Parts: sequence; C-alpha cells; structure tokens
Amino acid sequence: MSRSISSIAVFCGSNFGNSDAYADGARRLGRAMAEAGITLIYGGTTKGLMGVVADALIEAGGTAHGVITEALRLKGHTHPNLHRSEIVATLRKRKERMAELADAFIAMPGGIGTMEEMMEVWTMNQLSEIDKPVGLLNIAEFYQPFLAFIDHMVTCKFLPPAHRHSICVDPDPVVLIGQLRHFVRSDVPKWL
Repeated sequence: MSRSISSIAVFCGSNFGNSDAYADGARRLGRAMAEAGITLIYGGTTKGLMGVVADALIEAGGTAHGVITEALRLKGHTHPNLHRSEIVATLRKRKERMAELADAFIAMPGGIGTMEEMMEVWTMNQLSEIDKPVGLLNIAEFYQPFLAFIDHMVTCKFLPPAHRHSICVDPDPVVLIGQLRHFVRSDVPKWL
C-alpha cells in the first residue's frame, strides 16, 4: 500500500555546514520534490540550506509554502518567491502549523532546531498523535552519530527495537521519498 504524500515538511539548517555536499543534497531534494509534485512546507526563510532547498524546488517548478515567525520576518528573513507565506507569533506555533500542513517530514543536516523539530514529530508518531512518516536525508553520513545514539537507546532499553526503524533513512532524496510513501507504522507499544 502506498501513502498519498502531497506535502512534506523539511527541517534543515539555517546555515550551510562545512561541506558543499549539504547544499548539493538540498538542491537534489528540492528538485526531487518538485518532480514528484510534492509541496515543500518549511520555515520560510532564505537562510542556509532552507533557502537552498526552496530555491531548487521553485526553479524546478515546485510549490513552496513557508511558515515563518514574526521575529524572523522582522529581521528580513522571509523568502520573497514563495507561493504561500504564513506569519505566526512563535516557534511553537510555527512547528504546529508545519506539522498540520505536512503529510510527511524530512530532516536534512542542521543544528539543534532541526533535531528538535524532527524528534518532536517522531515522538508524535510514536505516541499515535499523528500518522505521518519521518525521514532523515543522510547527506554525507551526517546522521551516523545520531543513529548510533538511537542504537544506544535500544541497547539501554529506553527504545523498543522496532521503533529504531520507525524512521526512514537514505542519502538519496528520491529513494527516501519512496520509503516515506511505503512506510508502515509500527504497532509495537513504546513501553518495554
């Protein structure tokens, strides 16, 4: 069975990172989403990888929907070429709105905000508050240390082994989107 995914919220860095591989991966993701007819839901700025993925998607004919906080808008961070741009009062409202609009989520390389956003939607799935798959675009093996930490959670019995694989992981955006479309949620309870 294939999920209908018409929009994906992308969480990623507002910086570029220390390798061109990250921006290259962001461009590949933007193009792949445009080619698949998937709307980009993201933080609405021009900064870092966020701007790269939005620019690539728009250049490839895709639709971009930004959700930006009033504070960031006042700093002039709003992407001027989005098809839709929403302004919300707080970061919490921004995350809530992005989760509401998206059919799935992809986290690219980024900082603590990226990780926090991804972990929140993964947890919401684990607790059955939503049924929207989460993927990690593992560009240049960025997420390997994180995945090792998740394995450590399993070893220490803070996470059921079945939940270790309740996120999709791939370095190729086309493959990752396919995994999200075919994702089957775990029916294993979170409590060990």
